[in-house]
Amino acid sequence: MKIVLASGSPRRKEILENMNLKFDIIKSEIEETIVENESPEELVKRLSYEKAHDIASKNLDSIVIGADTMVVLNNNVLGKPKDEDEAFNMLKQMSGKEHDVITGISILCLGLKKEINDYCVSKVKFKNLSDEEIYSYIRTGECMDKAGAYGIQGLGGLLVEYIKGDYFNIVGFPISSAAEILKNDFDIDIFKLNEGRFV
Repeated sequence: MKIVLASGSPRRKEILENMNLKFDIIKSEIEETIVENESPEELVKRLSYEKAHDIASKNLDSIVIGADTMVVLNNNVLGKPKDEDEAFNMLKQMSGKEHDVITGISILCLGLKKEINDYCVSKVKFKNLSDEEIYSYIRTGECMDKAGAYGIQGLGGLLVEYIKGDYFNIVGFPISSAAEILKNDFDIDIFKLNEGRFV
């Protein structure tokens, strides 16, 4: 059965490729709306589901994976910065503090009438950052297309004091959680796909 990733994220693509999973990419173009009084957990679950369902409804016999990642500080969602000033403000707010990275994950096959919708939370603490360190990071340009204005897998890792939880969730895709869903609900065992690969 064909697997489809309903995301254009290069980080999600790379994580899945590293698991030796064969899949197609069909990016969902749904509008990401915010609903009043919705918790960050409910938000990422809804958006990941909407992305997956958008593609699954046109590919009934495929297993479609959707995901949505948010950075949350003091219950406030920090999305992708609109400009360098907003990036600075986000990073300054997180300096010396712990924040949550929450990823909603949805795996659907409408032909099999299977829909799994869950989320994963990791915690990240930033070092105490000087204004110059923040500006130096912003000047690299890495921060501009990432929730919370940093990418832990790149130079943004230099901002981090520690993490608690799934590192890959912080990158944007909790592969361990996804693997459990694929194995338990869709009979796809990533270990079995890779048997003998490194011999």
